[in-house]
Amino acid sequence: MSQELVLDSRLDSAKTTAWWLYVVHAVSFLFSLGLFSVIPLAINYIQRPDTAGTFVYSHHSWMIRSFWWYVVFVAVGALLFVTIIGIPLAYLVWLGAWLWKAYRLISGVQRLNRNEPAAD
Repeated sequence: MSQELVLDSRLDSAKTTAWWLYVVHAVSFLFSLGLFSVIPLAINYIQRPDTAGTFVYSHHSWMIRSFWWYVVFVAVGALLFVTIIGIPLAYLVWLGAWLWKAYRLISGVQRLNRNEPAAD
């Protein structure tokens, strides 16, 4: 399916901002396991309304949902870690959360680079 996309300067700027937010989320994810992702998350919330009606809007929503679900998975792992029996399961939950978040970041950037909305 062929799609022609005409980028205006506003959309191009929004796309560049989203790309950089993916990068900052990824750097935070790699070096602090997402601890510092609250900074790009806040920017996602601020920038998202300005991109309403464009494919970039879905990328902001994608990053926001990715962050909050990752927090949920980490919290579940922490609850499991509190119990002696749950410690091995906690590590599995954390590993799964890490792989899932990495997938979300990589697939989001790929779709953004192809000028496609983020998958839902």
